[in-house]
Amino acid sequence: MPLALPGAELALEADWLPPADAAALFATLQTAIPWEVHRIRLFGRELASPRLSCWIGDPGAAYAYSGAVFQPRPWPAALLPLRARLREELGIDFNSVLANLYRDGRDSMGWHSDDEPELGARPVIASLSLGATRRFLLKPRRGAGGRLALELAAGSLLLMRGDTQQRYRHALPRTAKPVGPRINLTFRSIQPQAKPDRSRGARAPHPGRSEGPAG
Repeated sequence: MPLALPGAELALEADWLPPADAAALFATLQTAIPWEVHRIRLFGRELASPRLSCWIGDPGAAYAYSGAVFQPRPWPAALLPLRARLREELGIDFNSVLANLYRDGRDSMGWHSDDEPELGARPVIASLSLGATRRFLLKPRRGAGGRLALELAAGSLLLMRGDTQQRYRHALPRTAKPVGPRINLTFRSIQPQAKPDRSRGARAPHPGRSEGPAG
């Protein structure tokens, strides 16, 4: 279902995975993914990201953020059918995925855009939610404009493409409400001709922003 947001290309499929499949995948990935705390540099300080993460992908699909370059972990077997289905439905062979585990409502993702050079000028991001429902926000990068709040439930797939990353930032804010763990998988395509830039430490791009992410 397309979502109305000026200048963005967004679509949400609420039941991309049936409830039983989403629950089974969530349980599998909790132990199949080697979760770790990514250390980030923000304004000269090294901090722990407020969530657990894992960068996964094909060999060579390195990703740079906050002054660090992450080499991809191998694809867990449980993610291969998802990659194949997205390739069939979207015509895109995503070569990487950022997995984030939000342990409770205190874990979050601050405002950011997925606009790193290695993702290309108009990246396509396919974001699959598993586990607890969390609120996902979008706002314009500059000036006034539309805002959007989504409740992303287990099994939902949010597709962001076109100029969405150039025009908007998004976040997954903290919540004081009791909430269980959530896993988010943001499938991406690292461009082979782009080399990760080690000089962007002060910018602190996704996924390392700590104000509060694909996500």
